Amino acid sequence: MPTLPPQLVSIIVAFAPLFWKRSWEHAQVLLWGAILAPGKRTVTSALRIMGLSEDRHFANYHRVLNRARWSCLKASRILLNLLISTFAPSGPLVFGLDDTIERRRGDKIRARGIYRDPVRSSQTHFVKTGGLRWLSLMLLTPIPWAQRVWALPFLTALTPSERFSKEHRQRHKPLTSWARQLLLQLRRWLPDRDIVLLTDQGFSALEFLTRMQSLRRPITCVTRLRTDARLFAPPPLRRPKRAGRPRLVGKRLPKLQKQLRSKRTLWTKLTVTHWYGAVARPVEYVSGTAIWYHGGFKPLPIRWVLIRDPLSSFDPLALLCTDPQQTPDQILAWFVQRWQVEVTFQQVRAHVGFETQRQWSDLAIARTSPILLGLFSLITLLANTLALGGQLPISSSSWYRKSLPTFADAISLVRQRYWHLPNFMISSPDTKVVKIPIPIFNRLSIALCWAA
Repeated sequence: MPTLPPQLVSIIVAFAPLFWKRSWEHAQVLLWGAILAPGKRTVTSALRIMGLSEDRHFANYHRVLNRARWSCLKASRILLNLLISTFAPSGPLVFGLDDTIERRRGDKIRARGIYRDPVRSSQTHFVKTGGLRWLSLMLLTPIPWAQRVWALPFLTALTPSERFSKEHRQRHKPLTSWARQLLLQLRRWLPDRDIVLLTDQGFSALEFLTRMQSLRRPITCVTRLRTDARLFAPPPLRRPKRAGRPRLVGKRLPKLQKQLRSKRTLWTKLTVTHWYGAVARPVEYVSGTAIWYHGGFKPLPIRWVLIRDPLSSFDPLALLCTDPQQTPDQILAWFVQRWQVEVTFQQVRAHVGFETQRQWSDLAIARTSPILLGLFSLITLLANTLALGGQLPISSSSWYRKSLPTFADAISLVRQRYWHLPNFMISSPDTKVVKIPIPIFNRLSIALCWAA
């Protein structure tokens, strides 16, 4: 490997304590191979782009994933600390949580299941797909040179299918149980920071939300709310020395469906500056506080926000926030950031090779996909150190103009900086001819010509 710039080394070396010396050398090769390789992100493609296609000890690099003793959980914590110290050193931390399906085939992939394909399905068309379901926790933070919020993955867990649990005689854990486990781990890592969690309607469950509120330092959750949810007023004040158990809730409140149809509802106009697509959009909302309650669960105080579009371009939706003190403007500003989670899932498929890996052992499968998702965040950190004056070069052409850099520009900058190391020589100051060593030229040829 060539000598890397100091600003890149300072980030990569943070993960060195996780590995033994020899394993760390192999891990660095796989890391840079995954960044530089086009198309598939297999071990062989990483070795090929790093000029090691003739290395007879290629099995040593496979062992980094399927046998070496290192902790993926500790790597997640290191990555999270790097992200927070770089992009969010103070203030409340906003996180996004969602699951995605990695389409995989093969009898050896034991945790594989059949799920609804969220990409190909719609409200009227249901598509099933076979693969692995991953639950990813991402930091939602503004990127200075991108001038928008990005979702940066750092902790990802495999959620096995129900068939896998039955075959191994294990209790099947739903997504909400996995989400609770990830967030409890996050709270242990960040005991002194305010945490806001953004999720979709799949995590709008009383058991999950009340568990987040029962922590010593609660996690504020913002998610979708059913318009037919059972909402109640606070319980009335209890008279002194009254017999019996105290009431948990007060009078039943009208359903949000009724408020949506009522002509007496007073709507407030608001312009959301960063709606989906980073455009300003006028909306109308009505908000209030209530207690969400079902038998068998603890009462959950919430602030609900009912939103409709005056242009009728999208259906009305209801949101809830487990912190009733938050304003509707702040809840809306948080909720629209959740779309960046979907953008990240699309970007890791397009640029980082998610779903192209071909590992078969259980340990390698459990490590490779979280690594590729975390690679998105690591490349963002590397590009941030290379941004001169807070600016990132933007790739454009006469037929495609863009004003702000994207992740494609970030990974392109990191690749260019890697290749533009002391490997090129200019014969004289007056000529534009560049001399490239043969090994570097061969690697560049592989990157340009090898079939994806």
